[in-house]
Amino acid sequence: MAKGTRATAALDKAGIAHGLHAYDYSADVDSKGLAAAQALGIDPARMFKTLMAWVDKQPVIAVIPSDRRLSLKKLAACCGGKHAQMMDIPEAERRSGYKVGGISPFAQQRPAGVVFAQDARLHERLYINAGQRGLLLDIAPDDAVRFLQASLVEICED
Repeated sequence: MAKGTRATAALDKAGIAHGLHAYDYSADVDSKGLAAAQALGIDPARMFKTLMAWVDKQPVIAVIPSDRRLSLKKLAACCGGKHAQMMDIPEAERRSGYKVGGISPFAQQRPAGVVFAQDARLHERLYINAGQRGLLLDIAPDDAVRFLQASLVEICED
């Protein structure tokens, strides 16, 4: 397994502290985020998943806790749009440059606006995909938000 990825290289270059955590990835699970949290013994609320969506035909990266669901209505509203929908898998992989199950919000091939669930600030460290299946990084939420120039908003279902 690689010791780093395009995402970790970008964080290293920016001088942002992060840790790497490898785990046995399985494509045969319903929730890859929950499976990763269980494999590493991490509270699922601290394991954040990266979702690719469209808001009024503009690409958006949504980063939410693995134990929550994205509200497309809230996503559209926070982005000033009327309609949001999930990006299909081939498009998400093409735009991000990562494979589903390994998509990171950091150093995507074709950058897009990023929104984090406001739950991110509840934790000292977040676990987010590092850009490779079976590899996570931990990072301070403020560092992630600042690096990505992201917004912190309520985008999860109630």
